[in-house]
Amino acid sequence: VYLAASPGAKPLVAVGDHINAGETICLIEAMKMFNKIEAEKSGTISARLIENEQPVEFDQELFIIEPDE
Repeated sequence: VYLAASPGAKPLVAVGDHINAGETICLIEAMKMFNKIEAEKSGTISARLIENEQPVEFDQELFIIEPDE
C-alpha cells in the first residue's frame, strides 16, 4: 500500500481529514499495476491502520472512517 501518489509526496489523506465518498485515500500495487482505493463513505478519518509501503491482504481494513451524521 502507498499512502502518497509518489515517493516524497505528501500523503493523500491523514488522520483528522474529512473525505468524501469516492475520494482516493491510498494506492495499492498488485502485479505492477497501481489501483486507486476510494473511500466507500464520506466522513472523517479517525485512524490509519497501515503504514506506507506495508504489504496488505485482501479485505484488510486500512482506515477507520467516522461517517458524517
